[in-house]
Amino acid sequence: MSESPGGLRWPLLLVGGVALVAIGLAAGYGLRPDSGLGARASGLGTGDSGSGAWTNESRAPIAESRVPDPESRIPSPESDGVVTLTPEMVARAGIKTSRADAGTATTSLRMPGVVQPNAYKEVAVTSLVSGRVLQVRAELGQRVTTGEALATVYSPELADAQTAFIVARADQVAHAQRQTRTQRLTAIGAVSREELELLEAERAMHDSAVETARARLVLLGIPEERTQRLAGPQDVVTTIDVRAPLAGVITLRTANPGLNIDPATPLFTVVDLSTVWVIADLYERDFAKVRAGSPATVTTAAYPGLTLQGRVNYIDPQVQPETRTAKLRVEVPNPAGQLRFGMYVDVNAGESVREGVFVPKGAIQVVGAQAVVYLASQDQPGRFLERKVTVGAPDGDRVPVLTGLEAGDLVVTEGVFFLRAEAERMRGSRQ
Repeated sequence: MSESPGGLRWPLLLVGGVALVAIGLAAGYGLRPDSGLGARASGLGTGDSGSGAWTNESRAPIAESRVPDPESRIPSPESDGVVTLTPEMVARAGIKTSRADAGTATTSLRMPGVVQPNAYKEVAVTSLVSGRVLQVRAELGQRVTTGEALATVYSPELADAQTAFIVARADQVAHAQRQTRTQRLTAIGAVSREELELLEAERAMHDSAVETARARLVLLGIPEERTQRLAGPQDVVTTIDVRAPLAGVITLRTANPGLNIDPATPLFTVVDLSTVWVIADLYERDFAKVRAGSPATVTTAAYPGLTLQGRVNYIDPQVQPETRTAKLRVEVPNPAGQLRFGMYVDVNAGESVREGVFVPKGAIQVVGAQAVVYLASQDQPGRFLERKVTVGAPDGDRVPVLTGLEAGDLVVTEGVFFLRAEAERMRGSRQ
């Protein structure tokens, strides 16, 4: 039975339409990102043995694990720097608190210094005559008094000077007697007036010679009363004592028996230790804080309870180019001789009084380059806030807080290290 062409056209058109719809659906499905082909094309395949078509239900948990919540990485402002402890932890850490109080502090510039002798009271002892050392009576480190004999020197020069004085004075006496006789003869006309005048002129020369010889003996250390007793060779002495010119301590001895010396040879060095100099380095940035006449105190680790008061009496006008410092000198009393030459001491000068808020020294902790304290909450026990502060130079057991605290704030003074460790642990856990 034959079919008409019109009957065949309708089924063909129906089949073609269904095919086009199927092709469109397939193409659209292939472009979806959650299709197996799309996942493999984009490199997101994970080796799943499934059909390759991931549904929304299977992708949702994976997306949450790969993309964390942004807010979970940012700590809230209230929790940053806050340490919360249980009552048991507070008791175990031994935490104690104290209130910051307002007050005044006396601050001063602290400089390291070295003890040196007072150069104005340091004397090099020499002999006034040339000769040879016969005996030494003083030892190194010995305390001596003014005028005490330190050594004995044999001196031919001294003997020559005494002999010259004896001869000059004998000539003076003889000339005086001759002049007296001439005056008598002139009075009776036995001698001319001219001869008398000549003798009077010569008398001035003899008087000058005696005074010159006497002055030389004084310069050689012979006292005047001894000079007056020089009547003949039997009174001449050949030795002389070298005496201490001031009271002090012998810090140098070069004299030994048999040493040939002259007036330029140093035999001893005597230093008066009643006062000493402390030399310190003043940095250029601190020039405005200290001036000559400023009070100063000197302390030393050798004597913890010793504090010596003095004044700055000299500041070197020249700055050392290598260190940018100037030498500062403080003269302090040293009656007991406790300060020894070369000792290291601390010099405090340029004191100033400053008002501020103070906390005990134990309340300050340094984290990196930043000083911090821990404030205790009065409303919530066991809650502590880490507060950054700026501190000044310590004043005894107190530390002035320049910024970050107010008077009355409750700060932790004991157990601070435990709080710091806990704060560090909490910061590490949040990173």
